[in-house]
Amino acid sequence: MKKTILLVDDSESIRKLVQYNLTNAGYYVMVANNGEDALKYFNGEIIHLLLTDLHMPVMNGLELIKKVRQIEKYKHTPILFLTTETQISIKKEAKDAGATGWIVKPFVIDKLLATIHKVLR
Repeated sequence: MKKTILLVDDSESIRKLVQYNLTNAGYYVMVANNGEDALKYFNGEIIHLLLTDLHMPVMNGLELIKKVRQIEKYKHTPILFLTTETQISIKKEAKDAGATGWIVKPFVIDKLLATIHKVLR
């Protein structure tokens, strides 16, 4: 059974690039363009990993993580941040909100895939 990844990013080019590579790596990928849009997927369906950007309109990644962690079924779902931010304070805030890990843009696809594989084991 394919693992399901929810990819949330307001950049269409990033969504397409990551979705293409994750699909080719054997994952089933759902996409959303902001946190609010992503919440519709947290309806009881299995999501093995949430991969989200930080800076997005409507609802940012931190707000999304906080909301997801309030939903009982998804309290332990791994969450990776995919962002340009490198500030320690923001990393701490993300971790405190419930993020599992952090991947900085620009990223190398092989490193992204290795990190996802490690988190999903």
